[in-house]
Amino acid sequence: MHNFINKEILNWNAYLRLQARHCKDQRLTQFYKAGTYNDDTPLKDIEFVALDFETTGLDPKQNSIISIGLVPFNLNRVFCSKAKKWYITPQDKLEEESIIIHGITHSDLKGAPDLLRILGPFLEQIAGKVVVVHYRNIERAFLDLNLRALIDEGVIFPVIDTMQIEAAIQSKQCEGFLSWLKRKKPGSIRLGNSRLRYNLPTYQPHDALTDAIATAELLQAQVLYHYDPETPIKDLWL
Repeated sequence: MHNFINKEILNWNAYLRLQARHCKDQRLTQFYKAGTYNDDTPLKDIEFVALDFETTGLDPKQNSIISIGLVPFNLNRVFCSKAKKWYITPQDKLEEESIIIHGITHSDLKGAPDLLRILGPFLEQIAGKVVVVHYRNIERAFLDLNLRALIDEGVIFPVIDTMQIEAAIQSKQCEGFLSWLKRKKPGSIRLGNSRLRYNLPTYQPHDALTDAIATAELLQAQVLYHYDPETPIKDLWL
């Protein structure tokens, strides 16, 4: 087992229980009450859910979520039949620059619910599972700050970040005299580039559900190549 990630250990179970007692929104209360796994639970026993957002921009303080894709999975299977996708009316203006990236247009969002209307069903899908993302500063930050803007109350939960895992792996593989002699540099940690290293198929990027599936498959491959199914969840979540 390779423990590539250095981080503070946080008792997520205790934290979520505390949040359940203090939050005001009933949907958040129910989410927190579902709790999470004990720190020592092995990866092979975890129910994961891969999550991806498309947004109007990259600043969670000014931009908002316009699409959510998620898919439950474990180390052996991705449950595509249980996948979910929502379009969401943005809280700010949909700019031309973001349309070019994700291809979501005003017509796609016509009649779409706002974030609060799908918050309950969304939280039910991720409650009690371990959320997996590729770059946690999008999904966790956007959900927290967008909710704060709407109900003056955010949300926090543990995540596994496949981008951070890949960055640590790439950094580790470039250590040592031989790597220095060969001038070996870390490879790209973008989702598509990371998948190529594990011979995973190429998917069209910037669709929330497709990217969620791609993230689920990437974590499966990372664990297969670099970890052990008995690795405790505390070694990977943040």
